[in-house]
Formats: sequence, C-alpha cells, structure tokens
Amino acid sequence: MAMYPEYMVAPIREDLTSAGFEQLMTPEEVEQAVKTEGTVLLAVNSVCGCAASKARPALKMAVAAADKKPVKLVTVFAGMEQDAVAKAREHMLPYPPSSPSIALFKDGELVHMIERYHIEGNELHRIVDNLKGAFDAYC
Repeated sequence: MAMYPEYMVAPIREDLTSAGFEQLMTPEEVEQAVKTEGTVLLAVNSVCGCAASKARPALKMAVAAADKKPVKLVTVFAGMEQDAVAKAREHMLPYPPSSPSIALFKDGELVHMIERYHIEGNELHRIVDNLKGAFDAYC
C-alpha cells in the first residue's frame, strides 16, 4: 500500500524522470536494472526535504557535469512501490535502509553508497563531488 497519494508524488518523480532516470515500479524491474552490465546509478527518492533540496539536485548536477556517466539511471520511490524499494534495499546491504539514498552498481555489485546522513547534513557541492568521484572511479 502506498503512503502518499500519487498526485502528490508525481511531480517529485518527474524531477528525476525528466532528467533521464527510469522509474522502477516492480521488484523484477529493480532486479533487471541492477544486474545490467556496466554501471547503474540507483536513487531512492523521497518526499522529504533533503531529497528536494540536496539529493535530487545533486543527482541531476552530477550526471549533467560528469565526463564519465553510469550506463543506466534508475530510481525507486520510498513509501510508494514498497516491493520495488525492498528489492533495491536488498542490493544495498549491508547498508541500512535510508531515504533518500544513492547507490552505484558495477556489473551487479554495489561499489559506492551515499546514505541519508551523507545527504542531509552536507553541502550540495560536496554531494555532487562525491558522485562525480564515484563516476570517475567506476564508470
């Protein structure tokens, strides 16, 4: 069951999908995306303020500015498609569930993780630099 009405989250989804992120709705879609050859950036989107003020802007800025980019950009929405989010979080273990959060996978393996506490207490440019550094290292 969804925690929020779709009309409320639709513009929040659009913030990332308009920037090239694919919205994953099912556990099967998550599994297929994470197992993609190459690098996959997975964002756990959220209605919270730090997702709006830091996570989504950092994701868009890092992808736009990076010379090396992930092959695939995907997102799941915390509090909405619970089975898809649960599957994404399985792939993020041993990190505890947090939203927003950002994971980079390479050939199906988690290689870089940015948890909520790295986002909410940080400056936007540092999150962007963190992501660009991960792209340079793994993409």
